[in-house]
Amino acid sequence: MDFLAQYGMFLLKALTVVIALLFLFIGIVSVGRKPREKLEIVSLNKQYNDIKNTMRKEILGKKPEKKKKDKTTKPSLFVIDFNGDIKATQVNQLRDEVSAVLAIATKDDEVVLRLESPGGAVNGYGLAASQLQRIRDKRISFTVCIDKIAASGGYLMACVAHRIIAAPFAIIGSIGVVAEIPNFHRWLKKNDIDFELLTAGEYKRTLTLFAENTEKGRKKFQEDLEKIHQNFRNYVLDNRQQLEIDKVANGEHWLAVDAFDLRLVDSLKTSDEYILDKIDSFNCYQIIVHGKSSLVSKLLKPAMKLLHPWA
Repeated sequence: MDFLAQYGMFLLKALTVVIALLFLFIGIVSVGRKPREKLEIVSLNKQYNDIKNTMRKEILGKKPEKKKKDKTTKPSLFVIDFNGDIKATQVNQLRDEVSAVLAIATKDDEVVLRLESPGGAVNGYGLAASQLQRIRDKRISFTVCIDKIAASGGYLMACVAHRIIAAPFAIIGSIGVVAEIPNFHRWLKKNDIDFELLTAGEYKRTLTLFAENTEKGRKKFQEDLEKIHQNFRNYVLDNRQQLEIDKVANGEHWLAVDAFDLRLVDSLKTSDEYILDKIDSFNCYQIIVHGKSSLVSKLLKPAMKLLHPWA
């Protein structure tokens, strides 16, 4: 029996090693593969008609309306969604969606971006705004709809549009720049811990986490923030020349009902209302690019669920 127990443990250990090596091999192979992306096109006209016919049948007891043949060719309305995080990580998806739309869009068509973002990294949101600028450069009508929030980098994106539509209680504005950096120098000094910071170039590092910060470094850091803010102001004003820029570019944010009076937005309504108003005169399509998860992501997903069950 002791022999069988030891043999069983040996097999279990061997199996564990084989599985571990298999996972390692799969991981190495999949790292070199770029995850494929899938383009999805949803007809919003059909979606709306299906809902309408279901309501007619269940509530009114009526038969579905027969769709009349329309001999005229309607222009297209392309709907894209952007739900931004602090790093604007959705910018790659946005790039592909804009490219897909521009592949067939004409000057008779319209692009609608349903935007939700509290802002974040300057470079990420600057790139997102540049992707949207491609739509304007093609002289295609471009509308941004804000249902909840488009602040800071979110408004940097929104201002590119020909028109900005916002729900009355959406948060708009925050045309400003902020940076927060903790400093542990005094704690390190108190605990007799030395930290060496070596740089080549006078301003290679201005403020740091662990070294002692200087007034000269703080001044340079503030100057850099002011430059970014000035570029932010100029970009917004270039796209919305009707603004009193000094009045709205002080970092303050407003509800859309007040932002409307400041001309930060052009109309007060939800994205649903705006798109439904277009249903009869446009063929409306939602354009979605799904990033396909890599094999490693799929393998790690169960483990991540265990670590973060709320995710």
